[in-house]
Amino acid sequence: MKIQRCVVGLYKANCYIVSDEETRETIVIDPGEYSSEIQDYIGINKLRVKYILLTHGHFDHIGGVEELRKVTQAEVAISKEDAPLLLDPSLNLSKMVYKKIQCSAADILLNGGDILYFGKYTIEVLHTPGHTKGGVCFKIDNVCFTGDTVFKGSIGRYDFPGGDFDTLMDSIKNKLLVLEDDVVIYPGHGESSTIGKEKRINLFLRE
Repeated sequence: MKIQRCVVGLYKANCYIVSDEETRETIVIDPGEYSSEIQDYIGINKLRVKYILLTHGHFDHIGGVEELRKVTQAEVAISKEDAPLLLDPSLNLSKMVYKKIQCSAADILLNGGDILYFGKYTIEVLHTPGHTKGGVCFKIDNVCFTGDTVFKGSIGRYDFPGGDFDTLMDSIKNKLLVLEDDVVIYPGHGESSTIGKEKRINLFLRE
């Protein structure tokens, strides 16, 4: 499995291009903007994008969805709770910033516990509300894409509509911290970390 991180958009969101190197079947997680880096990487490596997976519906994570879907014909998947955010700039918060973002409806509505496949890999959907009502993380083998649920040394904001501190902490402790310490986390912003490291250094998570 090959993971390419692209930092996109004004708010420097992490977009991850995850591919099976044998079959070239690929998923793209959180295309906050359809940048030339994303376009070039997919084209040069002759990747076939099967899914566009969204950890949540905020504008800085969905801004490139429509263009990427048009180019790749990939299916868009988001949690059923966050699906309305794709359709409404006031819900995805883009109405508050430099441009309104409105997408077409998702092709797949996700629930916690769902399983998706690409190449020889299995994607486990973890429902982790708290940053938004429908926040999810995607676990593939020994890595987990955590969106804005948890970051290296920090946690996601909970003061936006649909956010809640207690819910967020419950998600992190009961869905993420129960994973093996060597699981690598790839967050929606900033650098990667591991579950074990966050247990030790993340002041929000230490008992």
